This record gives sequence, C-alpha cells and structure tokens, in this order.
Amino acid sequence: MQCQTVLPGAECTFWGKQGCVFAEGSCQIVVENCEGCERIVDSSIGKVCSAYPAPEKKWSAGLCNFATHVKVEIKSEETKVNPLKASKKASGGGKKK
Repeated sequence: MQCQTVLPGAECTFWGKQGCVFAEGSCQIVVENCEGCERIVDSSIGKVCSAYPAPEKKWSAGLCNFATHVKVEIKSEETKVNPLKASKKASGGGKKK
C-alpha cells in the first residue's frame, strides 16, 4: 500500500488498512552509518530509508544488509588438498581413457 504519513504516495510494505503497522508508528530518520546509501530518500520528517523504517536497528547488529554504499570483502580460505589424492593425480594413477 502507499504511505500516507512520512512518504505520501510511496509504496510501503509497512502501511496497512489501520495505518503504519511499524512498531513505532512511523519511519525513523537515518543514522550516520547510512550516509552515502542509495536507499535514502527525503521525507516530511527528514532523510529516511526507503527499504526499512528503523535504520538504527539495522546497524545495531553490525552491517546493514540493505546498505548499497558498503562493500563486503569475502575472505576465502585456500582449499585443502588430500595428499593421497594429490599424489595419485601427480603420478598419473587416475582413470585411464
């Protein structure tokens, strides 16, 4: 449905027949960690997140999963090689064609 308070006319998953169903009754303004995110929009109360009504709660557990401005580096461990299989492969003792 469409928001009728903070972002009038914008599609909102938290807007229901009885109004805003979010626990606090309205979207909250963004926090400092949100600066630079593409999901920030201007509203009647200031800058809010278009994806989640409580940005502070998203950042409280670490990284916000909606953040578009933060790059996460995935550290991959080197794959462990079974020494027995490696020696068979090196000696050519594998399958014959």
